[in-house]
Amino acid sequence: MGKNKLKKFAEMETFPNVFQPPYKPMAGKWRDTYFHNDNPIVLELGCGRGEYTVGLAEKYPDKNFIGVDIKGARMWAGAKQAVETGLTNVAFLRTNIEFITDFFAADEVDEIWITFCDPQMKKATKRLTSTYFMQRYQRIVKPSGLIHLKTDSPFLYTYTTEMLRLNPYPVLASTDDLYADTTNDQMANYFIDARALKTHYEKQWLDRGMKIKYIAFRLTPLTRWEEPTIEIEKDSYRSYGRNYSSPTDK
Repeated sequence: MGKNKLKKFAEMETFPNVFQPPYKPMAGKWRDTYFHNDNPIVLELGCGRGEYTVGLAEKYPDKNFIGVDIKGARMWAGAKQAVETGLTNVAFLRTNIEFITDFFAADEVDEIWITFCDPQMKKATKRLTSTYFMQRYQRIVKPSGLIHLKTDSPFLYTYTTEMLRLNPYPVLASTDDLYADTTNDQMANYFIDARALKTHYEKQWLDRGMKIKYIAFRLTPLTRWEEPTIEIEKDSYRSYGRNYSSPTDK
């Protein structure tokens, strides 16, 4: 591990908004013991640098936001920004998302954002919009809680659209070209938040002329799930390296 990563991990140990091993027992206690309010809890899964977590927390001070990721060196950026700007409605949890039910109690979460996650084209159970994960989300999200997917991946968008066709989750908004879609006024309110913030990786895709896809749906309780089995064309591109700087960052 490089010195820079070691420095970030050491600094994260001092951040009051970061929860990582050894874990405190937080399931059912986030509002009382950390946020000290009764506001809704919103998760960003696969939060990376935490840009959505921090950006939404700034926009909605009446909600609590928790970024979840296993990559601590990336999470450091969002956690540090939140500390330096005095955001008290932000926390970060460093864990594998497969274990999300260990950290939240039933109905403790109101909303989930999934932003530019790895589409996991080889294994369905690793996709954050798979029925494998829907079953886990149902255990912690309030009935009919809101789920957002924002992705560059045609593969993941197609897969998720098929998952929603097979399983009766009410779709509130869906577009394969977020920034060009002006066709449906009913979806406009959902598009506002999806367009309001652009992550580091999203800027890469937009610089390359790629379309951003977005879906919002309600997590209505189910007792059985049907996993998509259709053949989906795999994405044929890769992201830039971590050191890539978008012109829109300058």
